[in-house]
Formats: sequence, structure tokens, C-alpha cells
Amino acid sequence: MAETLAAGAAETDGGKQPRSVRVVLLALMIAMMLAMLDNMIIGTAMPTIVGELGGLEHLSWVVTAYTLATAASTPVWGKLGDMYGRKGSFLTSIVIFLIGSALSGMAQNMGELIGFRAVQGLGAGGLMVGVMAIIGDLIPPRERGKYQGMMAAVMALAMIGGPLVGGTITDNWGWRWAFYINLPLGAIALAAVGAVLHLPKKRSKAGIDYLGVALLTVGITAIVLVTTWGGTEYAWTSARIMELIGLGVASLVGFVFWQTRAAEPVLPLHIFRSRNFTLMSVIGFVTGFVMFGATLFLPLYQQSVQGASATNSGLLLLPMLGAMLVTSMVAGRVTTNTGRYKIFPVLGSVLMIVGLYLLSTMDTGTSRFTSGVFMAVVGLGMGCLMQITMLVAQNSVEMKDMGVASSSTTLFRTLGSSFGVAIMGALFNNRVQDIMAERAGALGSEVTERSAQLDAASLAKLPEAAREAYQYAVSSGTHSAFLLGAVIAVLSLAAAVFVKEVPLKGAGPEKKDTDDGAPTAAVTEPV
Repeated sequence: MAETLAAGAAETDGGKQPRSVRVVLLALMIAMMLAMLDNMIIGTAMPTIVGELGGLEHLSWVVTAYTLATAASTPVWGKLGDMYGRKGSFLTSIVIFLIGSALSGMAQNMGELIGFRAVQGLGAGGLMVGVMAIIGDLIPPRERGKYQGMMAAVMALAMIGGPLVGGTITDNWGWRWAFYINLPLGAIALAAVGAVLHLPKKRSKAGIDYLGVALLTVGITAIVLVTTWGGTEYAWTSARIMELIGLGVASLVGFVFWQTRAAEPVLPLHIFRSRNFTLMSVIGFVTGFVMFGATLFLPLYQQSVQGASATNSGLLLLPMLGAMLVTSMVAGRVTTNTGRYKIFPVLGSVLMIVGLYLLSTMDTGTSRFTSGVFMAVVGLGMGCLMQITMLVAQNSVEMKDMGVASSSTTLFRTLGSSFGVAIMGALFNNRVQDIMAERAGALGSEVTERSAQLDAASLAKLPEAAREAYQYAVSSGTHSAFLLGAVIAVLSLAAAVFVKEVPLKGAGPEKKDTDDGAPTAAVTEPV
């Protein structure tokens, strides 16, 4: 059936959307859950996987292959949706993700698992972009915040429940079901989207920008490998890291040069002429930097210093993720009701800076309640930022660029997370190793020479003096990491201050203000 969603006159009576739209939105939430839940589940299952398949030395590649494929394919999926139609590209990404999931569950050795995880990652890149771009197609900007807030809630739930679900599945059904569980959920999303979603078919006369895709893929791959390997597999000053940096810089410079000449560029540079879009890219990068850094070091601090159990590691982040969930829902609702949004990037950045500073003050005597309050402050800040960045970015471009706007925002957040984990991790590891050498002497250097992060079993085996030194070292390491995060978050505040509040089209009186090409015409999509 056909539903008309005009930029100034969508269904607003009672805030209800047609049943077909609600079915599609449910399917989109399932697809978002698949993309977010997968890595969280696999993290819990990894010890069992290594125990059966072996290949411990290649363990990190199970995650790295997925991350690389997701990051590299994200902008490509966005452009394909703009050129050939959103529905077809989204359904294709679901199918590729499900094929990768099925093959990963059938893997017989670590090499196969790594390869199949890369296939999964290719599909996951399209899931994330497709969800946001389809929302951009179906829902006018004024209404969009409410639904994107729901997507942020799904992300938070996945991060909380992922480790619990992964542990339960692995213990009761076996690790292969950590992959097979995607199949029925994906089939539901596939059937719902295929049956109910009807968008206009597109066919671009221009061909795919293969050279642009290749240059961007090489550049992104080099960046992710630098942030993954630097300080762990190779020293930051090693020849391999320097080669990757050189390759990444050369590829990205070549990519930018080529995009000014390509007939159908994979990432049109004109979208960055919009001040709001560029500022949202900066804020998205910082949000990814902070969020994934926090989710890495907070459980480590709570397990090593506060003695929390690793079994329910997802619950350790509940104060932060719960606050993020509630705030993102409230921010979306307020944006829908008022059409105003600038307050959220500004307030979110301030809360994020304050929360990170508070986390940096934690020491060996900080209680779980106190650290929970500090985490909640960070979560409130991230909840104000998570989906508002996507909403404003989409509102800053024309409808024909909705896919690349969504993919670019997602890509910057992904790259921010890679940099956050790498830089904060390097600072943390160096701090822990220095303090262990200072406080525990040769024993301290010995226990941390391979890794500054000890599991509970290794920590219990240490002499009491060394264990106390390690707890002090971890609290000092998290102090340095979170203090750096607070400094980086200042960039988000600086960007938020310069955001121009362009009225969102949708419910309420139609506004004529535009921001660098933001669409003013009604958007009509058959659903």
C-alpha cells in the first residue's frame, strides 16, 4: 500500500505511524540488534572457540576481520543504496550477513572462522547503514529522532545483554549457536522488509566508482590495522606500523583527489560543505572514541580493582548503558515534539566531559556505587549524542545523498572507536607496566611484560604485594585513559557550540530555513 510521508505533514495524530511502517521499523530494530549483538556474543564465546579450534595466536583476527570488513564496506553500502535503491541493498546485506553467520558456525579451523567472519562483517556494514538510511527515507526529520532513539536503545540493550546471551548459549548449546542464533532473527527481518517495505526503484546510469572504493578500502584497512596492531603486535615506531601509516595516508589522499573527478563518487565531497554535517562527523568520531574506550576499561577496572565477577561483564556497564538508553529515548521524543535539537549535542558533550573526568578520579578505594554514578553521568552524555548526530547529519543533505550521509556518520564513529581503543589502550598499558616495575620490581615487570591486562585467574596467583601493586597500577592506568578521554571530548563540545539549529521538517508548521542544501520539499515514499 502507499503511504505519503511529507516533510511537513507526516502522520502526527497521536504520533502514530501506519501499521506497515511499524512492521518495517520492527524489522529494522532486529537488523540493528543483529549487527550490534554479534560481537558482544562472540567475545564471551571466544575462550571456548579457541579451546576447540586452536589457533590462539590468531585469536585477535576473529574480531579484527569482522571490524575491518564492516568499516571498509560501510561507505560502499551507503552509496549503493543511493544509486540502486535502498531496499535491494539492505536485503542483500542481510543475506550476506546470514551466509557469513552460517559459515562461521560450521568453521572447522581458525583460518576458516576468520574468513567467514570477514563475510559476516561485509553484511554488517550494510545492516547499520541500511537501518538509518531507510528511517531517513520513511520518516520526516521532525519525527525521526523518536525512532533513532529507539535504535540507540537497541544498541544499549545489545551491549548489556550480549555477554549474558553469549555465555548462556555457549554453556548450554555450544559456541556454534552463537552464530546460528542469527539465522532465525535474520529470516524474520528479511521476510518483514521484503514483504512490507516498498520504496521507489532506482537505477543509476553511472557505474560504480571502483577506484574510489579500492582507495577508500585500502585507506580504512590501513588505519584500522595501525590502531589494532600499534603497541601490541608491533611497536608504534616499527617499520610495519610506519608502512601502514604511509599506505593509509597515501590511499586517503588519492581517494580525496579522485572523488573530485569521479562521475559518481562513492563519498561525494560536497556533503562536507554543510557545516552541520561536518560538525556531526567530528562529534560522531569523538563519541565512538569515548564510548568504546569506556566499555573496554570500565569492566577491567571493576574486575581487577573492585573484585567484580567477569561472568556478568555486561551488567557491570548497566549504569552507563541504562542512562544512555533512557536519555536517547527522551532526546528523540523531545526533538520530535519541539523540532529543536542543538541543546542535546551541547549538553551531551558537557556531561561526557564531566563524567570522564569523574571516572579519572577513581582509585583503589572507590566504591561500586560511586563508580556507577560516574558511569551514569557518561551514559547521560552519550545518550544525548548517539542518534542526534545521525539525525542532524541526515537533515543536512539532500535526499539523494541520504545513504552516503548515513554511512559517513557511521564510518566516523567506527574509526573513532578504533582510535579510542588503540590510543587509550596504549596509554593504559604503558602506565600499568611502569607502575608495576616501580612498585613490584622484577616480578611486576615479569607479570606484565606480555600484557598489562590480567584475567581473574592470573591475578589470584600473584603474591599479595604484587596483587596490590597491580590494582594500584590499573586504577592509575584508567585515570590516564579517562583523563585523555575527557580532553578529547572537549572537541565534541567545541563542535556542538557551532552547530546551526536548522528547523526539522515534519510535524508542525513548515519552515523554509535551509542549511547548505538541506531538503525543503516534501518527501513522498510509497510504503
